[in-house]
Amino acid sequence: FYHMDLYGSKERFDIFPEELSGQGERSLADTTMESALSSEKVQHSQEVGYDLEKEVAELAKMYGLDEDREKELELLGGCLEMESRWPPAHTQKAGSQGSIYSASKSSSSVKDQSQSTKQQGLCGKVSQDEDQSKSRADDEAESNIWSREGLSSGGMSDEWNSQAVSEEEKEEEEEEEAANVFCSTCKIPIRAFDKLFGEHKDHEVAQLPSAVESEKEEIHKNMYKLEEQIAQMENVASHLEEIFLTVEENFVRQEQNFEVHYNNAVQVLAQKYEEQLEALGEEKRQKLEALYEQLVSSGKHLDTCKELTDKTQELLLESDKAEFMKVKSFNFRNIFFSPYNYRLEEFLKQDMDLELSTLPDFEERVIDFSEVEQLMNSINTIPAPCAPMINPQAPNAATGTSLRVCWSLFSDDTVESYQLCYKPVSNERHGDEQAEHTLKVKETYCTITNLLPNTQYEFHVSVLNTSGISPPSERAVYITAPSPPIIKSKKIRSCENAALVCWECGDINPVDSYTVELYKLTDGENDDTITESIVGIPNCEVLIHLQPTQRYQIYVRAQNLGGCSERSEPVLIHATGTCFYLNEDTAHPLLAILDDGFTISCDELENPECDLPVYDNSFTRCIAILGSLIPFPGKHYWEVEVEEDTEYRTGVAFENTPRHGHLGANNSSWCMRHIITPSRHKYEFLHSGMTADIRITVPPRRIGILLDYENCRLSFFNADIAQHLYTFNSRFQHYVHPCFALETPGILRIHTGITTPPWTAL
Repeated sequence: FYHMDLYGSKERFDIFPEELSGQGERSLADTTMESALSSEKVQHSQEVGYDLEKEVAELAKMYGLDEDREKELELLGGCLEMESRWPPAHTQKAGSQGSIYSASKSSSSVKDQSQSTKQQGLCGKVSQDEDQSKSRADDEAESNIWSREGLSSGGMSDEWNSQAVSEEEKEEEEEEEAANVFCSTCKIPIRAFDKLFGEHKDHEVAQLPSAVESEKEEIHKNMYKLEEQIAQMENVASHLEEIFLTVEENFVRQEQNFEVHYNNAVQVLAQKYEEQLEALGEEKRQKLEALYEQLVSSGKHLDTCKELTDKTQELLLESDKAEFMKVKSFNFRNIFFSPYNYRLEEFLKQDMDLELSTLPDFEERVIDFSEVEQLMNSINTIPAPCAPMINPQAPNAATGTSLRVCWSLFSDDTVESYQLCYKPVSNERHGDEQAEHTLKVKETYCTITNLLPNTQYEFHVSVLNTSGISPPSERAVYITAPSPPIIKSKKIRSCENAALVCWECGDINPVDSYTVELYKLTDGENDDTITESIVGIPNCEVLIHLQPTQRYQIYVRAQNLGGCSERSEPVLIHATGTCFYLNEDTAHPLLAILDDGFTISCDELENPECDLPVYDNSFTRCIAILGSLIPFPGKHYWEVEVEEDTEYRTGVAFENTPRHGHLGANNSSWCMRHIITPSRHKYEFLHSGMTADIRITVPPRRIGILLDYENCRLSFFNADIAQHLYTFNSRFQHYVHPCFALETPGILRIHTGITTPPWTAL
């Protein structure tokens, strides 16, 4: 691939060689243009200082031509031969090939000029002079080019000329036949010729377009894988960012933990110090008080001893012996008269307390460091745990009352337990906040039970260890599976080929979709093999295609993000005939539906326009009721059992038939009417208030009604005697409802699910 700028420049002629010209058919103007381009090219090469001699020498050295002279001579001889027969109509090439092409063009230009001159012999003399002047100018220009190229390439070896000519021939051969097939073995595009006779003969090949498409498909697959890897790496990078933030949070929390524990330890040590210092001071005070009391007592005793000593010395100096013996004697307690010596002896007999009342040494105190040790032991190296990552809800991880929640921990933190918290998600903006429940588990998963079906719950989990509790994970919302749907068995409509099944959701919250499972019953026994499964049903009804005369058992499941619900209660459908139900919302207030759901009765007609409650969709004048819509194309047959003395109407009507009128009196209903006259039983077949003149001799007790959507017919039969009574030919623009009415007190019994009798074919 080349740069787009080359397409608009002069250098494009060096890249895209021109096609070979015709043999002598080129005009003089084309030859002149080529000569001018060749001159500009050679001049450009000289301006940029293109050194051909140096390049030829490098190529000769690269290929070993300077070492093998014999090969050089062979190449030289081949070059001369090729130059002698070189085609004259090639456009110039870049580099060393320019001189050869210029020389060829010179001779070609002269030949073309002579031929064009002969062809223009009828032209005037002025035109010939102009052509000759142009020819001479071209010859001079090309001779100048040849001389300049000869000067610029004077040192080029003959080996280079031979190599250039051979490479040019090879390029021309490759251009003649481009690669059009792809070799699957070598993984390269090749020519078809190489497959037939070349080295790729035994290789497996494919068409080039198909190979390109296959390669594009592989590229798309690889791009898809690459996008998946990018998404995974983005998730990993996002998680790494979360871990980075968690590490920062854990560091701050651990630092605070260390600070609190060390402050507590220092506070305990300071308290111990104050207590011990206070006890030591109390002991010091007690010792000093005891020593002081002993010191005071010793001082008093010493004073007494000094006093006795002085008195004794005085007595010893007394000269009167009688007085000496009568001297008044003192005791340190009492004063009495006695011989002094006797009293002195008594004093000396008293014991002296010469022992210290207390020792100077303090008792050894043992400091209780158990509390400090406990605090120090609580300061450990176990880091605070990182926040775990709660996993998204896995498929089939939920039932109607339980959820299995899983999470992951992407670190080597020490884990003692996990704390899982959950609560229901409240959709009400101003509702009361739901209470949160907490569970402690040991594993990285937990199954929570006793939950509400089809309800969203919000979960988050934290990690616990001796250092504390981790930050909570991101909150994840799980949803329980729905409750089983409830099939409305009395609202089922069916025919020989299809059935319309409806149900109601068993939950308050809506579900995503429903799945209907069909089981074909064989020989009256249930078969566990699903005959058909219809998934992704958005509404609470589905149209099912059946096989005629077969019996089916149908189940319905509800589906949401949490999974599938349990199966509903089964309902049995027999594809033998048309089944419908009576729509109670359309019934006149005087009309009653009996317990079987297919018998209607009317007991009184005194006041047809009574004051009983009327629904919005009820008939108000005609005592009538509509059956459910028959939404299946094809033929549908049902029968109505009547009493001979009862006046009635039966037929079909559109949904929008007027509720304040009579059946058959408008263009939206078709019916058969029975009237009892004094003379006979009269039967009318009404539509838009008009009836055909039909006389029925045998009053029917069982009326057969055949609705044919495809043939646009509504037929009435006397089913007891297989007699055709009347047929409406009308194009039904919409699906219709069966309709029934009583004009006198009586009973009508509707029979559905009947196979169409063969005698109904007209």
